[in-house]
Amino acid sequence: MPYPDRLLTDDEEVVRHLHPHGLTIFWPVVLFLLVVGGASFGAALVPPGPQQGMVRLGIVGLAGLLLVVLVVVPLLRWRTTHYVVTTHRLLFREGILARRGRDLGLSRITDVSYSQTLWERIVRSGTLTIETAGDGGATVLRQIPDSGGVQQLLAYMIEEDADRRAQEHAGYLRSDDDRPPADGWHSTAVL
Repeated sequence: MPYPDRLLTDDEEVVRHLHPHGLTIFWPVVLFLLVVGGASFGAALVPPGPQQGMVRLGIVGLAGLLLVVLVVVPLLRWRTTHYVVTTHRLLFREGILARRGRDLGLSRITDVSYSQTLWERIVRSGTLTIETAGDGGATVLRQIPDSGGVQQLLAYMIEEDADRRAQEHAGYLRSDDDRPPADGWHSTAVL
């Protein structure tokens, strides 16, 4: 699903749209299988009798509650967490019911570094640390897929943004040189 265009400016384009690494949903999937298997096994073990239906209903209800807490919430949290690199900024959005977001202009980013444990190197994941000018502290993003590649992409995009801004500034200065002086008099050279 592409990032909504309504959140971008007119000349801004999405370069990369990421969610946390796919392994963050590994344990919810395992727990789904365990809860469904356990509930099925438990329901099959209920002895026949007048309370059999109520006990099975209780097992299904408990399994449903466990599935919501242990599976659905982590999956929704993964799905609603967005890390978006655009041509002008870096956007973070997260939250299921309550949302939280932050936008960092590429021109404000002073340093981007990444770190990986041995396991993260194997699964191509890691932690990005982003330092910005005039900010109270570093922004730390965990479980980023291909953290080394994202770090290199951000460094490249920061350079591209600086070049774009320099060209816009040079074009602005050039257009100022073409205007006549403010007093209306034109100087002419006399030889």
